[in-house]
Amino acid sequence: MKTEGTTAEAPSGAMGHRQVLESLSGLLLALLVAMISSTVVSTALPLIIGSLNGTQTQYTWVVTATLLAATATTPIWGKLADLFNKKTLVQIAIVIFVIGSTISGFSQNTGQLIAARAFQGIGVGGLQALVQVVIAAIIPPRERGRYNGYLGAVMAVATVGGPLLGGLIVDVPWLGWRWCFFVGVPIAVAAFIVLQRTLKLETVRREGVQVDYLGAGLIAAGVSVLLIWVSFVGNGFDWLSWQTAVMVAGGIVLLAFAVLVERKVREPVVPLHIITRRTPALAIIASLAVGMAMFGGAVFLGQYFQVGRGYSPTEAGLLTIPLMGGVLVSSTVSGRLISRTGRMKPYIVAGTITLVIGFLGLGTVDHASPLWLVGVAMAIVGVGVGMTMQNLVLAVQNTVPLRDLGAASASVTFFRSLGGTIGVSVLGAVLANRVTADLSTALHVPAGQASTGSVSALNLKALPPEVQTIVHTVYGDATAHIFLISAAVGVVGVIAALLLKPLTLRTTLDVETEAPASDAVVR
Repeated sequence: MKTEGTTAEAPSGAMGHRQVLESLSGLLLALLVAMISSTVVSTALPLIIGSLNGTQTQYTWVVTATLLAATATTPIWGKLADLFNKKTLVQIAIVIFVIGSTISGFSQNTGQLIAARAFQGIGVGGLQALVQVVIAAIIPPRERGRYNGYLGAVMAVATVGGPLLGGLIVDVPWLGWRWCFFVGVPIAVAAFIVLQRTLKLETVRREGVQVDYLGAGLIAAGVSVLLIWVSFVGNGFDWLSWQTAVMVAGGIVLLAFAVLVERKVREPVVPLHIITRRTPALAIIASLAVGMAMFGGAVFLGQYFQVGRGYSPTEAGLLTIPLMGGVLVSSTVSGRLISRTGRMKPYIVAGTITLVIGFLGLGTVDHASPLWLVGVAMAIVGVGVGMTMQNLVLAVQNTVPLRDLGAASASVTFFRSLGGTIGVSVLGAVLANRVTADLSTALHVPAGQASTGSVSALNLKALPPEVQTIVHTVYGDATAHIFLISAAVGVVGVIAALLLKPLTLRTTLDVETEAPASDAVVR
């Protein structure tokens, strides 16, 4: 008899390698859709914002909006995955993604684009969380590393092919930047169809289910207020001002209420009884730091190559290949080694240290640095990312029972996305303030009054040649500072990884198949 509180999904461990691959095909397409939505825009974003006459702050928020929406909804998707049919939820997330992508493609100004990207982020959050949950539901942890190579391959295709595809799209006159958003639609439709045909999961639904919408809303609101403050402080208003006091206090109060709600409700969106245990807590701290460093640093590489170095979007995509190659190689190799040995802590520790070293290397670049030096540093960052991102999720999944798999997986993804959101917002604000100050000095105008007329500084083709040279130099030199900040944040991930207990992957889908459905069985 199935006890209440158990979500049983079939097929379970009886799936053969071929069946797993068939089920994975649709899931990997869905993951490709989620990842390519960001990477295809990365190299095109400078041109997109320039053509819409946007600012550096708006450039940041086009990225932040998607990350923030994905972050806020990830725990909800994860909780729903513990309660309802996972396959249906993945397909719903795909539909939301398609709608958001289409609206983004038709945006007429940066405000509309930011709003559409936020809606798109709801679907992205679902895909990022649910793909991990479904994979964990059909493959035991010890065997999961064997399939990490496929995940790494998808990550590589999205991260290498995305920037290249985005660069080609904006460089082809008869396409234009709007196709950067339209191009994901057919892939999403294909994923929907493949999932319908290949993924077979049966769900036993619990009675009296409650989804913690209040907690999720308070978390999203609190984080949003603080990120908006970070984006505009020092530029729109002073650090010591009534706006700062109101926004910081408001954000902290909202997050404090969120913690109270999560402690009281029966079905918390972020389960405190899971995330406060040693392994999940340390994995989450490491994910937060790695996410902040990786997303926050990597998202500005396309801008560095185009605005700071003067390369075309297509060339910028080609120049980011070392980063993606490092991700592919390290995720594939480390995944197989982990499956063979069952040990993962050494790879997580090595990955976080490698990430810091890579960002320290990027912190030395300027507008005239040799491209080989930039490429080597990017490859090292990629190796660090490949060894940490998936394995931190796996570390948490290895410690929780099947019934809590969705909430646990989504919690790690949530905090990783939160780190990325904070990283993009904070580093974007640092870059915007630095660029504004340096342009003021270079153009010999008072601080805060740097201007290139009615044309955005990111719209290089519309600027006079002498001003273009100044903008190249300012952006190329300023970007190194955010990479150094990323390295400092990455040190937190190293510390958290070192404090992890040695982990041996279990060979069963559930922690203890004979254990009762109680929180007490979680080890």
